[in-house]
Amino acid sequence: MKRIILIIICFLSFAFSNAQQLEKFIEEALANSPEIQKFELQYQRASEKVNEVNTIPNTEFGVGYFVSEPETRTGAQRFKVSAKQMMPWFGNITARENYVNSLADAKYEDIVIAKRKLMASVSQSYYNLYANKAKQEVLAENIKLLETYETLALTSVEVGKASAVDVLRLQMRQNELEQLKQVLTQQFLAEQTNFNKLLNRDKAISVNVINELNLPSEDFEINLENLALHPELLKYDKLYHSVEQSELLNQKESSPMIGFGLDYIAVSERPNMDFSDNGKDIIMPMVSMSIPIFNKKYKSKSKQNELQQQEIEFQKQERLNTLVTLLDKAINDRISARISFATQTINLKQAKDAEEILIKNYETGTIDFNDVLDIQELQLKFQMNQIESIKNYYVQTTIINYLSN
Repeated sequence: MKRIILIIICFLSFAFSNAQQLEKFIEEALANSPEIQKFELQYQRASEKVNEVNTIPNTEFGVGYFVSEPETRTGAQRFKVSAKQMMPWFGNITARENYVNSLADAKYEDIVIAKRKLMASVSQSYYNLYANKAKQEVLAENIKLLETYETLALTSVEVGKASAVDVLRLQMRQNELEQLKQVLTQQFLAEQTNFNKLLNRDKAISVNVINELNLPSEDFEINLENLALHPELLKYDKLYHSVEQSELLNQKESSPMIGFGLDYIAVSERPNMDFSDNGKDIIMPMVSMSIPIFNKKYKSKSKQNELQQQEIEFQKQERLNTLVTLLDKAINDRISARISFATQTINLKQAKDAEEILIKNYETGTIDFNDVLDIQELQLKFQMNQIESIKNYYVQTTIINYLSN
């Protein structure tokens, strides 16, 4: 588990010197998660069942009183006390323990899966917060840029080189960007609540995210063979094993049971008679056997186990197909994010070049503020897309980590 956390963090290590580390967030979430605690308690409860099944049937005691005392040669029988203990067939208790342990092992995989999912959720929420914050900063920069253009437009209006309509257009564009920024602020608060609740802490706690996030020069190597060892698939293997143990237990339970008992009968002495066994109590050891002659129940259980194993195999194959599809999509989406980032970087540079040309044109008095707005809008679009590409790259990396490590 620690190895997975380190892989997730490796892309951020170069920029996390002065910020809270994602690794610490993940560790806090793993330590505080009520869902993981729930699964851990379920696992403990399943493990405790071993003590429950490690028992033999109850010992039977019986007491009987003869209302009408039957006469025997040695005297009248007064009351009867009996004790009986049935014993399961050899290996029956061990088979029960193995079955319960196999169920507990399958339940343990729920803990591993929940931890992986939580790590992925915390990481993805963190990247959403980063993207939101970065977009707010870009909007703030563009608002300042428009304020500069507004100042130029006002100057141009004074000298008759621009109209008041140009100024109003710039002001309306500023209002639009301010609105977008305020909307992003509210979305940040909502995502911050989601992030804090993943860590099981107060929703109002401020989350500090990294100021700048860049793409690594190279993608880490993906070992596709690790997918076959994913906990979601290992759980099916352990469920299959539990059915095998259930069948072994079924075979043991279809075996006979042996019982040992003892009857004690109190006998009264016969009056006015003198012989050696007069009034001698009766002690009778007993051995009994319970044989499942009508064993249709056990045959049905065997058939059910066979069908359940086939069902588990199909479930595992279905889940494997889904995970392979998710992994392949994440890999290709991450490649697409890198391609998109490169394209947006080129476009952004060209937009800035166009902006410089417009500024130089202003010095000659030929600036067109319609062109200014168009270039500013394109520049903002490229900046936003660039941030979104970075976020998508890391979100897809998180999915790849979840599936291949």
